[in-house]
Amino acid sequence: MKNIVNLKIVFKVISRNLFILAASLMLCVGVALYYSESFLPFVWAASISFLLGVILFRFTHNQPNNNTISKKDAYLTVTLSWLFLALIGSLPYLFSQTIPSVVDALFESMSGFTTTGSSILTDIEALPQSILFWRSLTHWIGGIGIIVLVIVVMPTLQIGGYHLFTLESSLQEKIQPRIKSVGNRLLFIYVALTISEVIFLLLGHMSFFDSVCHAFGTVATGGFSPKNTSIAAYSPYIQYVIMLFMLLAGTNFVIHYYMLKRQFAKARKNEELKIYYVIVFSLGIIIAAALYFIMGKPLEESFRESFFQVISIITCTGFASADYLLWPTFAWVLIFLAMFLGGSTGSTAGGIKMARHLLLFKNIRRVFYQMMHPKAILPIRLNNNTLSEELNSSILTFVSLYLIIFIVGSLIMLALGLDAKTAASSVATCMAGIGPGIGSVGPTGNFAHLPEIAKLLLTFLMLVGRLELYTVIMLFTRTFWSK
Repeated sequence: MKNIVNLKIVFKVISRNLFILAASLMLCVGVALYYSESFLPFVWAASISFLLGVILFRFTHNQPNNNTISKKDAYLTVTLSWLFLALIGSLPYLFSQTIPSVVDALFESMSGFTTTGSSILTDIEALPQSILFWRSLTHWIGGIGIIVLVIVVMPTLQIGGYHLFTLESSLQEKIQPRIKSVGNRLLFIYVALTISEVIFLLLGHMSFFDSVCHAFGTVATGGFSPKNTSIAAYSPYIQYVIMLFMLLAGTNFVIHYYMLKRQFAKARKNEELKIYYVIVFSLGIIIAAALYFIMGKPLEESFRESFFQVISIITCTGFASADYLLWPTFAWVLIFLAMFLGGSTGSTAGGIKMARHLLLFKNIRRVFYQMMHPKAILPIRLNNNTLSEELNSSILTFVSLYLIIFIVGSLIMLALGLDAKTAASSVATCMAGIGPGIGSVGPTGNFAHLPEIAKLLLTFLMLVGRLELYTVIMLFTRTFWSK
């Protein structure tokens, strides 16, 4: 094991994460005290997180600060970090008995930290305010965690082409060479978006508590709401605000950095940004037309309901302002297919991501062109960067692997007795980190009725999908554990 991974480095990183988690849990103590609720569940959970962090830190106290982390160390560190977060994060639910089942508590916690938003809760508003705050806070923690992961960690490992998508040369020149400076800028953008949304929601007469919880869920593209009806009961103004910030959260944070630096030309040249907005606009218009002409809804309501659900699904947020299962069949089928799109690379959104879809279509186009011109040399480019054939193959492999895992997962769910709609959509929505699905796990349903083995499978798929497949799957290969 010593020659395979450096456990001291792995534990060193995890211990820091556990200290941050303990501090986050103590923040909820203040919320519990404010609302005159029991704060002991958070104290106990924070104590366990802190003590475990101390133990791991003591194990690494003589670890040199200049040790470099290898690819294997990074794979194990990232996966174990999210696993530890989910396990410790489930303790407040268990200690407070708001979710007495270990499997259910782990499902809810993993759904929070992976910003999935799927829930086993049947009456959300019955929970204490402090638990609801913790539930939303897990989104926010997981959201900034995934941003740092995909923009700082993955590019250095060259996982799935992230060094091309997020750390292109222009960005490297501006916000490198120090990783710490990158993280600080990302954190600033993340916090700025969160605070901005809270302010806009307060202007719409949403309570401060609800504003903070919904901002956490929006910017992290998580989807947990402190209300049973999600966003449906709020005013059109509130829905438009959340719609806008979901769209921004699904945008590559590198683009936000460019906008912050007023480098608008670089943002305009980004191919993924263009296809992201084109697809959102196209699907939104198609479904809005169906709601207006087929269902006879008012024009503004058709526009708002359509674009809210389309943006929510594509960005993998999962908020709902309407029950799309009541729409014409082809409309909710489009919603289901949108679950495989995902937002932009380098955003808090999940799914396959727009850049990979764009490259997939470029590969298809190249195949047809080469059938007519066999001797033509046609490199695949993205944002004026030429992809090596090795990198191109890695991206295509990712898409193939994603679909294979989806099919296998769906078949297992069918074998567990679920109907086809519920089986397929529950796997799709958990892999992409969306939240609601189709069938009994739709926008007005939940995951409480699923068998425990199904919940455990979906919990695992949340982790696999959130960490971009390779990070977790690699740990189950013989190659990883060989010297």
